[in-house]
Amino acid sequence: MRARILSAITLAGALATAACFGPGPRHEYTLQGQILSVAADRKEANVKHEEITGFMPAMTMPYKVRDAAEFADLKPGDLITSTLVVVSNDAYLKDVKKVGEAPLESAPAAASSGFELLNPGEQVPNTVFIDQDGKIRDFASFGNSVVLLTFIYTKCPMPTFCPLMDRHFKAIQEKVKADAALATVHLVSVSFDPATDTPQVLKMHAGGLGADPARWTFLTGDRDEIDKFAMRFGVSIARDMTDPVNITHNLRTAIVDAKGVFVKSYTGNEWLPEQVLADLQRVVTGS
Repeated sequence: MRARILSAITLAGALATAACFGPGPRHEYTLQGQILSVAADRKEANVKHEEITGFMPAMTMPYKVRDAAEFADLKPGDLITSTLVVVSNDAYLKDVKKVGEAPLESAPAAASSGFELLNPGEQVPNTVFIDQDGKIRDFASFGNSVVLLTFIYTKCPMPTFCPLMDRHFKAIQEKVKADAALATVHLVSVSFDPATDTPQVLKMHAGGLGADPARWTFLTGDRDEIDKFAMRFGVSIARDMTDPVNITHNLRTAIVDAKGVFVKSYTGNEWLPEQVLADLQRVVTGS
């Protein structure tokens, strides 16, 4: 089993496509792996799993179940086999069965990158990107806007992660467009897979989502610079050395004010558009 564990940060991946916004087919895959932790109250377990042929590489990430009893007798170290159910806007495990036990591997130390996380009130580092139109765009160019920022890539396989960020941003975009008080809000999605997510790919992706370029910008650029920028927000990225498009990552979404100052961030995928809109309103009005 290939192990790619990033300590202290929930790992996740996602496939960001227009198809995730409407009804889609149901797919089932066999998932085999090891339980790293169980959160019974959230019906969720962190699982280090093997490659799912034809769907996703080996990685470590949280999985939910519909019935909490699926995880009732499981503990860290248990080896499992299960069925991963993937539909257009959701993914979950069913038929989880314990098949053995194995010692847990030690996770590598956190913050090995040497980059410190931004704290609220700190200036966001100005980084040069390329937007979906192929134009050079540095982060400071959004200086007159309150920015809602997230990090994605377009080829990951789980609909409840990056595609969920896209759906949330789409919902927020529509609310922002309808509210003159939020006219200074701008959405920014940064891809950390620049080899695949070229400006042309991002432009097609944005079009499929119905992104309004006046309100929502997609960025790519130099991979190392993107990684440095993302790390400051707590984004952790691990790439398969033999296949760099296989990326294990976590989720972070952040608000940056019109002066380029970091305000706050949202961890993972459990935040809601309504929550973020309320926070954006407070930042815009200074309340």
